[in-house]
Amino acid sequence: IGIAIATFVVWMLASGDVSISLTHAVSVLVISCPCALGLATPCAIMVGTGRGARAGILAKTAEALQTAHDVKTVVLDKTGTITKGEPEVTDMLCAPGVEANELLRVAAALEKKSEHPLGRAIVSRAEGMGLRVAEASEFRQIPGGGVAGVYDGTVCIMGNAQLMHQHGVYLGEFEHEAERLADEGKTPLFLAVGAGVVGVIAVADTVKPTSAAAVSELHDMGVRTVMLTGDNERTARAIQRVCGVDEVVAGVLPEGKEREVARLSGEGAVAMVGDGINDAPALARANVGIAIGAGTDIAIESADMVLMKSDLLDVPAAIQLSRATMRTIKQNLFWALIYNAICIPVAAGAFSWAGLTLNPMIAAAAMSLSSVCVVSNALRLRTWKPHFSEHAQEEASRRFLPEDEIVVREIAYKLP
Repeated sequence: IGIAIATFVVWMLASGDVSISLTHAVSVLVISCPCALGLATPCAIMVGTGRGARAGILAKTAEALQTAHDVKTVVLDKTGTITKGEPEVTDMLCAPGVEANELLRVAAALEKKSEHPLGRAIVSRAEGMGLRVAEASEFRQIPGGGVAGVYDGTVCIMGNAQLMHQHGVYLGEFEHEAERLADEGKTPLFLAVGAGVVGVIAVADTVKPTSAAAVSELHDMGVRTVMLTGDNERTARAIQRVCGVDEVVAGVLPEGKEREVARLSGEGAVAMVGDGINDAPALARANVGIAIGAGTDIAIESADMVLMKSDLLDVPAAIQLSRATMRTIKQNLFWALIYNAICIPVAAGAFSWAGLTLNPMIAAAAMSLSSVCVVSNALRLRTWKPHFSEHAQEEASRRFLPEDEIVVREIAYKLP
């Protein structure tokens, strides 16, 4: 409006012709209509969000889609995210005089009310073997440790070595055997009945076929990867060797995951990928929370994005989509601004000395054309497809599988 008024005044002073002055002033008003500028961002966001939805990547907000392009670190939960979350019992170590079936029966009774994948694997194995599984009373779940309850009148605890140490349970030779199992990528769970350990049940989870490929692709994109898990250090390192993450933080409690994400956020934008109730605080804390579609409702509710296919390769795909969307927004803003920068002086009659002018009708057509160009450029996102390197595709062929049969051994164990 200011330029139009200035144009009218200058032309009145220069020519004294009201008709010519009004023509130039109106042309400036028409051609500077900010339709293209106003369409530049929302059009690209809308098309990008729709394209992501068709690819199984649901962005809840435009902000999430925009923020993802700037992610420097991707934090990955282990169970259910890097791994399938469907672990299987692979080994059972029994104290002298303890039968494997009885060990499994007591463990299943404790884990029957647990919602943790490791607990479900133990119950599933016991039921699959036809064992009659009772239910422990006074059940309680210990975050980051395991479970406890009363079975057959005796207090029983099942969980990791840290939990056993906290309750003053002597592990003896079982601790060394558990370390060996952890080195093989298995999660050892100690079962203590009363004051002594009666056995160890090892559970192994299968790494998803595309997890290594996803991590490899993120590396190629210049994104750092960190794995957070409540498992012990040895098990976490075994998973790291398979999927290739840059850093591992093991033995973390749910609140520890949130603190770790907060710490990493100080070094740049962080995306947190998880699926469980324990991941919800970290998902909410991250710059971009990404939930696995097969995860819990609270994790999905806390996240900014949801991967409906539960495939980790959709994480680099989501970042690629965000980058493509932001690139389109910048292109739209450039063309909208450069169009005005060039056309407003022409409409104002700055080049009339060279015979170059615009009347209001042509200005209106040019203004409409700029909006069409911006929308058409945004619609190009409909053809977007994720691009993965050959190296990432090769990584996708790698597997990490537990043993097919349960290995049962008796371990010498004496109270100190």
